Amino acid sequence: MTTPTPTSATQLTPDTGDLKVPSPTLTLTAALLGFALITLDASVVNVALPSIGTALGGGMSGLQWVVDAYTLSFAALMLSTGAFADRAGASRAYAIGITVFTLASAACGLAPNLPALIGARVLQGVAAAVVLPASLSLVRQAYAEPAKRARAVATWAAGGSVAVALGPVAGGALTTVWDWRGIFFINLPLGATALILLLRAPRSERRPAPLDLPGQLTAVIALTAATFAVIERGGTGLAAALVAILAGAAFIRIELCQSHPVVPLSLFRSRTVSVAVATGAACSVAFFGLTFLFALFFQQVQGRSALYAGLMFLPMTGLIPVTNIVAGKLTARYGARLPMSVGQVLAALGALVLLYVDAGTPPLLVAVLLVPMALGCALTVPPLTAVMMDAVAAERAGLAAGVLNSARQVAGGLGIAVFGALVSDGFTAGLRESLAISAALFAVTAFLSFRLSGRSANWA
Repeated sequence: MTTPTPTSATQLTPDTGDLKVPSPTLTLTAALLGFALITLDASVVNVALPSIGTALGGGMSGLQWVVDAYTLSFAALMLSTGAFADRAGASRAYAIGITVFTLASAACGLAPNLPALIGARVLQGVAAAVVLPASLSLVRQAYAEPAKRARAVATWAAGGSVAVALGPVAGGALTTVWDWRGIFFINLPLGATALILLLRAPRSERRPAPLDLPGQLTAVIALTAATFAVIERGGTGLAAALVAILAGAAFIRIELCQSHPVVPLSLFRSRTVSVAVATGAACSVAFFGLTFLFALFFQQVQGRSALYAGLMFLPMTGLIPVTNIVAGKLTARYGARLPMSVGQVLAALGALVLLYVDAGTPPLLVAVLLVPMALGCALTVPPLTAVMMDAVAAERAGLAAGVLNSARQVAGGLGIAVFGALVSDGFTAGLRESLAISAALFAVTAFLSFRLSGRSANWA
């Protein structure tokens, strides 16, 4: 999964002003470290899941919740945390977020059972949702000159891409050399370092920003219930599905009546916005969902170690930052439609090629076959973000960016829930069904993307 791109991320919170900063490099380092931490935790856990399952039990559904507890709380609350960072001030919000994240990481590492671990993962996700917009706002306030600020934001975004690449390898190494708890304990010194560096950053101004608490609450209920329905199934799953429908209906009604909705539904009147969000969601479903499955595949089906499994993801994740840069250059030269369409076709073909993988496929070959799907997603996300920003008025860009990034995270969580449910009845058959679903999603969104106007200006 590619991290939030500079185009979208820079819109999450407004500039905090032309402040004099004793050391902008230290401020950037603090912000980048926090962003890398929360990005790393979205992927580092996957390779450790078999070890967590052995130690704490819980079966497939329990492992799904270990990942989704973080992803969904992160995604759902990211709709409002940009406004919270404005109201509290970026430096205060960042300090709160990093502190809670570090303490929650300690709670994860000390968790005596699976429910305790899942609860601590929720707290991690809540804190991560606060850290993301606050860290970017710190970068923006540290650099008064636009050119230097742009380079700093690019560095910030690159830190997240590197964290995505290192996540599976770090998870495998820590689990093998230390224990699965090590993937959480390693956050303690890193979080403390980020807080120490923050001491050199100036105190941020507080800015008024409206909060849509009813909309935020119903969104959390709807997303959690929908995920519960997919993972648990049965009678409780049906009840959860009903709750999700009712909460979803309440959310839509609230958003239509709010003067400052957390998700402005009028955005989706633009076909371009709808296609961009759908395309981003398809990428997240495939990337998050298939990374989750293949982390289990390498260990539980092929019997490899956690470190070996982590290394098998390095070819695909290591190329993501480079591909993001290439995608940005292609978008600047040819417009967004070409790289978007090519990226999704490549991802669809990559998913189809993986249909031939089974227990006897050499792991190194599987690692190579994972590359096209990941590169297709990495080629798609930067142009779709640019399309989204071009399709909305400047004063709504922040809201649009928050909606896009939240939709991508939510889709990733639901992808894990659906794909995990499919493999619970038979891993190889479920894996192939998941790959077929991914390819079909890419085919649909590639068609929709190709039908967008080729103009490079406002496409709404």
